[in-house]
Amino acid sequence: MSSFSNVTVDAKANVYFDGKVVSHSVHFADGSKKTLGLIYPGDYHFGTAAPERMEIIAGSCSVVLDGTTETLNIEAGSHFDVPGNSGFSIQVADGICEYICSFLPA
Repeated sequence: MSSFSNVTVDAKANVYFDGKVVSHSVHFADGSKKTLGLIYPGDYHFGTAAPERMEIIAGSCSVVLDGTTETLNIEAGSHFDVPGNSGFSIQVADGICEYICSFLPA
């Protein structure tokens, strides 16, 4: 998906890891929320409260879900799901990885 209609966007950025991961929250009329963001090269770990779907829309990354040892190589046009009350480690080797994070029903 390249654009969203009829949404409200938080102008204040969500900034993590000294600015190496930055996103903005997008709120939909039905009450759902997504974040749109950039991940610069590096290794990061994120925890989740709600289940999430991470869609990679540009670039690529490697992901290891908490509780697993398998490395998932995710390219643009692909996604991975993360359970609620869990987390994942993500590595961007080079370039910028762009993503859409959708918060899924529990």
